[in-house]
Parts: sequence; structure tokens; C-alpha cells
Amino acid sequence: MTAIELQLLERLKQLPPARVAEVVDFVEFLASREERKLAVARLGDQLARLDALGLPAVSDEEVEAEVQASRYARRNEGLAGA
Repeated sequence: MTAIELQLLERLKQLPPARVAEVVDFVEFLASREERKLAVARLGDQLARLDALGLPAVSDEEVEAEVQASRYARRNEGLAGA
């Protein structure tokens, strides 16, 4: 364990339980912020790779057709299982 980890543990031991709960909440907040930051970076990388493919944009009509096809398939799948 590093010196800073030991120091933090010692300080945590001195806090009342309610304050320790606050520290846990704050640490979880910081961890989730880092996870979001990494997710944004991965998304940016993937968007750049997708853009590099040079594919034509999808039209609103194509998107709507895909949505309708998916809804139709889902409805029919539900009927088949009944």
C-alpha cells in the first residue's frame, strides 16, 4: 500500500460514520466522472473511425423505415411466442 493510501485510511478511521459515507459517495462520484470521460473518448474514437469509412449519410426516410421494420418484427415475434 502506498503512503497516500495509508494516510487516507488513517484519516478515514478518525471520521464519524456519516462522514465516511460522504467520502464514499464522493469517491464514487469521482470514479463515475472518470468512467464517463473514458466513454466519451471511446465514442469519439469510434465516430472518427466511422467517419473515415466515408459512407453516405442515412436519410430520415431510411431511419424511419428501419424503425418501422424493427417495430413490425418485434410485434410479430411477440405474437409467435403467444
